[in-house]
Amino acid sequence: MANAPSPLAVGQPAPTFTTTTFDGQTVSLEDYRGQSLALYFYPKDATPGCTSQACNLRDNLELLHQRGVAVVGVSPDPDASHEKFSTKHDLPFPLLADPDHKIIDAYGVWGEKKNYGKTYMGLQRTTFLIDQDGVIIHVFKRPKTKAHAEEIISKLKN
Repeated sequence: MANAPSPLAVGQPAPTFTTTTFDGQTVSLEDYRGQSLALYFYPKDATPGCTSQACNLRDNLELLHQRGVAVVGVSPDPDASHEKFSTKHDLPFPLLADPDHKIIDAYGVWGEKKNYGKTYMGLQRTTFLIDQDGVIIHVFKRPKTKAHAEEIISKLKN
């Protein structure tokens, strides 16, 4: 087995990426220059924790936007899964499919995990708060799925 996930740290430049969403929208880190970005990595569409997190971000998206924060989700699930998940929960932010782990590996969130006594490879739920210049200003290594937007807002400078 590989090592545990080792996410990038505060102060590091966020790795660039460009990809498309299930509906063909091109999304790039550069699209968010000049504003903050909550780039959240989640293990799997339609699971209880991931659904709670996505819905919390959805329900508080206007408040996040008022504070200058955009939201983008990334998981290893394929586009078809993202489309179903996004449509079912009316998610108004992009979900990026990363089955090849290009973005996931660049941010250091894939690795060995333990759950119920079993060890396996997987994605560690992590959110990177990235400033308007593309620098990581906070890393949430274990975000509260039902209060994640509130966590993000608490780390913003007034």
